[in-house]
Amino acid sequence: MGPDLQSKILILLKGWLFLLGGLLASAALLIEHFHWKTALLLGLAVWCFARFYYFAFYVIEHYVDPDYRFAGLWDFFKYSLRRQAEKPTQKP
Repeated sequence: MGPDLQSKILILLKGWLFLLGGLLASAALLIEHFHWKTALLLGLAVWCFARFYYFAFYVIEHYVDPDYRFAGLWDFFKYSLRRQAEKPTQKP
């Protein structure tokens, strides 16, 4: 892994490039297979993934575990597995 990106301009450019890439990929998919159902499902999938990303970082850090600091989705999955393993087993 290289050093973290420090330039504010490059960080903003990276964000806008992600938006552009998502728009182009969505447009290509809809051009190839246009149907209102496809457009609706694509929009719903994008919205759900965005909400999951928000949940994985902001919600967990601010409402569930204030000590948790994220570095990416892979770290979130490792954190989730670790928390699951730490849960005490309940006996009936």
